[in-house]
Parts: sequence; structure tokens; C-alpha cells
Amino acid sequence: MAKLDKSQYTKEEWQIIRERRRIEKEVSRSQKQAHKFKKTNGAESNMCFVLGNGTSRSSVYSKELVPYGKTYGCNALYRTFSPDYLVAVDVKMVLEINKSGYQYNNEVWTNPNKAYTHMKNLNLFQPSKGWSSGPTALWLAAQHGYEKIYILGFDFAGLGEDKKFNNIYADTPNYKKSYDGATFFGNWLRQTKTIMTTYKNTKFIRVKAADNYTPPELNKFDNYSEIDVKHFKIQFDLS
Repeated sequence: MAKLDKSQYTKEEWQIIRERRRIEKEVSRSQKQAHKFKKTNGAESNMCFVLGNGTSRSSVYSKELVPYGKTYGCNALYRTFSPDYLVAVDVKMVLEINKSGYQYNNEVWTNPNKAYTHMKNLNLFQPSKGWSSGPTALWLAAQHGYEKIYILGFDFAGLGEDKKFNNIYADTPNYKKSYDGATFFGNWLRQTKTIMTTYKNTKFIRVKAADNYTPPELNKFDNYSEIDVKHFKIQFDLS
């Protein structure tokens, strides 16, 4: 792992980098466990996990998913977990990722942007999807041809009666404050519906908290279903 110059970062940035590197070591150990799992259970698992950053996935420890299939994640997930594929389309988030050097040891995908022309080791969607990070990560996973895709942290509504910003990374750099209003989910829903329409033979299973909102349009898809977080954790023997 390349040595970084601590003086080039703020205290907050350096704390993020240190935590990420610690997690990378843990993930390396988990990957060895995953190899053992696949060796014991035969062929590559034909399922994957797409991790949005809604608070409904807070009780699921991402590292524990590694033995069961590939992981696709978004934006600041890299601070605490290194998925197999990280998708970030927000300029500020990509600049943060690049400054950390994460893409030199991990696979990062984004859209073409003039701000990134000097950056190395970024994978660019050609052409640009023009979508939000979550649906883009879900689309990338669908492109890879899995039979089942479990979707975590795709929360379509805000928190509480006042509908506040619903994100695990609220109040951290490049994210809104926890007291801000929820992000409008219309684009996320439209993009998610496009994916489910396009990949009719893929089963999309959304993992949700008991009080999560489900847009009625999703229940019209034969390839869409839901499982609550509690039963999801039991199914995969997660702590």
C-alpha cells in the first residue's frame, strides 16, 4: 500500500483515509474467507449486493456480505468498506476519492467530466449515464448478468415526520446536513424502473426496514420483491 504524505491532508481527511486503510486490511482477510466459501460451495455465486447509503442498511455490516457475492457501492462507502465496484458521479465526491488515492487499489466508476481529465485509474462510463450514483451502480450490476441482485440502502423517503435527509453519511464532507430536507426520489425511481424493465430476467430483491416507504410502481414488476432487514440477516447468517 503506497505511503501518503500526511501534511497534504486536513485532519478530517486524514482520519477518513486512516479508517479506510484499516478497513481495507479487514476486507483483505474477508476476501480470503470468501475464497474459502466459494471453494467449498462450488461455482461463483450468481448473486450480488448493491449498497445505497440510506440508513435502512445501517445494521448490516458490509464486510460480512463478501463471502456471498460481489458488492457494488456508492460514493462515501469507500470510507468504511471497499466494494468490488465503487460508483460515484458527483464531482466533489470523485475529487475526494481521487485525493485519497483509493482508485489505485480499487475499481472506481464515474462519468466523463472535464474535472477528471488529469486523474488516473478512473473507469469512465461511455457514454455517460447521466444518472444518480445508486441507480448507476444497480445498472452496472445488472449489466454483469447476475440471477439475483439484493438492493440495500435504497430508501425512497426521508427520515421522521419532517422527512429529513436520509443518508448514513449525513453531516460529513460532501453531504447534506441531517437537518436538511430529504432528497427528491423521483429520478431514482424512474432510473430504477428503467433497469427493471430492461433486465426482466434478473430478480431484484430490495432489503428494507420495517417502516421504509415503497413506491407503488415498484410492486407492478414481476421481477421485484422485498425482504425486511431482519430476515435478510437471518438468511445470510449475519451478525
